[in-house]
Amino acid sequence: MQQAIDITESDIEYAEKILLAEGQNFDDERRAFIKNLEVIDLQAVPGSGKTTALLAKLLILERKLPFVDNSGILVLSHTNVAIDEIKHKIELYCPKLFRYPNFIGTIQSFVDEFLAIPYYTTICKKKPVRIDNEIYEERVNHILQNRWLPKYNLSLDDLKKIQNIKMANQDLFKNIRLDTNDVGEIILIKELNDKEKLNVKKPKGADYSNEEKEKLYEWFLSFKKNILKQGILHFDDAYFLAKAYLFHFPKIKEIIQKRFSYVFVDEMQDMETHQYDLLEKLFYDDGNSTSIFQRIGDKNQAIFNNIESNEVNWIDRENNLTLTNSHRLSSKIANVVKSFAINNPNNFDIIGLNKCDIKPHIILFDDTSKERVISKFAELVKGFKEEDRLIDYGKYPIKAICWNAKWKSETELRITNYFPTYKKDNTKSKQDYDTLKSYLLFYDRNSKTLKSIKNNIINAFLKVLRFENILDDNERYFTKYILFKTLKEKYFDKYQEFNLRLYHWSMLILKGKLDEAYNEIKSYMNDFIKIFDETKNLTISSSLFNQESQTLQVPDNIEELKDNNLYTEGDINIEIATVHSVKGQTHCATLYLESFYYNDGGKSYESQRLADAFLGNSITNRGIRIQQSLKMTYVGFSRPTNLLCVAIHKDRFTQCLSQINTEIWEIKEID
Repeated sequence: MQQAIDITESDIEYAEKILLAEGQNFDDERRAFIKNLEVIDLQAVPGSGKTTALLAKLLILERKLPFVDNSGILVLSHTNVAIDEIKHKIELYCPKLFRYPNFIGTIQSFVDEFLAIPYYTTICKKKPVRIDNEIYEERVNHILQNRWLPKYNLSLDDLKKIQNIKMANQDLFKNIRLDTNDVGEIILIKELNDKEKLNVKKPKGADYSNEEKEKLYEWFLSFKKNILKQGILHFDDAYFLAKAYLFHFPKIKEIIQKRFSYVFVDEMQDMETHQYDLLEKLFYDDGNSTSIFQRIGDKNQAIFNNIESNEVNWIDRENNLTLTNSHRLSSKIANVVKSFAINNPNNFDIIGLNKCDIKPHIILFDDTSKERVISKFAELVKGFKEEDRLIDYGKYPIKAICWNAKWKSETELRITNYFPTYKKDNTKSKQDYDTLKSYLLFYDRNSKTLKSIKNNIINAFLKVLRFENILDDNERYFTKYILFKTLKEKYFDKYQEFNLRLYHWSMLILKGKLDEAYNEIKSYMNDFIKIFDETKNLTISSSLFNQESQTLQVPDNIEELKDNNLYTEGDINIEIATVHSVKGQTHCATLYLESFYYNDGGKSYESQRLADAFLGNSITNRGIRIQQSLKMTYVGFSRPTNLLCVAIHKDRFTQCLSQINTEIWEIKEID
């Protein structure tokens, strides 16, 4: 029996003292959500403080632990960043929440731990080696080498057909997924969330009979199962295993519901179809679940899903709560943002509470002035700063953002047309590279210690162990922790030697002696793998040591990458970024740069597709491209607290200019 819990005003005051600045309180909307412990949806506008309200509820519930039925709390979000934020803000105050029987993590980590790994272990009598997309694709690439194909007893003609398919569609081999049909049979689908069984299509110039297609389908199925049996799983495979687990062992649903009395999913709009469906099956169960399942998010900010084939049909619960107060947006910006909401029922509203009084601006440019748009934005920022109207200047960053960075044609506007030096931010540490040289080059150069360099070198050694299929004592790929533990416990002399070598190589790289470090690591690698298997020699992993004739050089863009994406004018610094990269952020001022996105009946830009929204009118035509454009502008326009600017080519906006409401928009044209 579920414990009856009452959240009181004193409970909320306790959370306020931890989460809010002195003198601040939760408003009535957030208090209503914090107190609610029923199955509900919370729809929250940008800047409403929904995550803070969720944290308050968690702080309070933790004080009620343990529950009388020994159940726990499940908190899920889409990314590790979001989970880390939760831990950072409240872990110190509620340690019980981060221990059994509770679970706080990503949807992927939950599926892995509670469904995929248990089911895999049940059917294969071993744990999977790794659930990781990069390692999965590594394995696919290895298997696709010609030398292994005869293992499948294929005729030369069959081999030729498969090679034709491989040449025609290399990605097919990486994307095919397993699914179960209505009777529990394992089938192949082209990609996750496909509803139809994989149809093997003939490559150009080939002629396959139905019998041949079926034979090739069976080969593909065998190919996919073979990788699965090896214990190498794509993240998507975890959802196949989860679905199969629930089909063959339906009792597990009841067990998981009993484990978690309360289930909270933050950023629900970012869940993909298969994730959404799984959570609904587990924790809503057509309204029959014993778990209290609360979904939290903003449908209008769902920019990470494929709207054409993978859009989540988020059906509202009977009971809904809303957060309409935006503590980020001013009233002037809020009034514009809500015109671009794709989901805007009659009760939808955004109430901007920020006191800034600056109207949103439209900056008009032409073909000759597009590279001066950011300069014009900087001029506006400087002016409002000098007038003391940017009340959040210095508190939040200033950014220029653009949807599209990919189009190649010079006539199709993208981020580099406005800012030619823009480069994708690769400064974030990456774990996996295709060559040893890359591991030595692309470390975090902002780090003040050797740790970043050492980690990259260690990751290179781990990749070699994977390539050579050298496993730990549990028949799994080595992790950094297990590698050093094994060396220390079994090969102490080699452990000491390896640590000394790591320090030496790191110092060489730090001093710019990259060639010397590369050659030493390369020559040591064969001795290294023999520590674990004396019969081994470098074979497949030798591909890591390609491009040997080239001289190692530090890429020119590494150290200055952030500067390349930074526009500076006096003391005004403007970061150039994509819309996707700033989701969830708060800016003092934001410049939204319109960009090309598909030729859609002559309407290829946001200003063309969304002209009615700029005029404050409802958009009746809700085609796919319009929906995508609405969501992108909604996210982009809702970042700033003080100043929103939108850059539009004046030739595309001529018809709207005469109708634009100048009480809402300020128009500025670049001379």
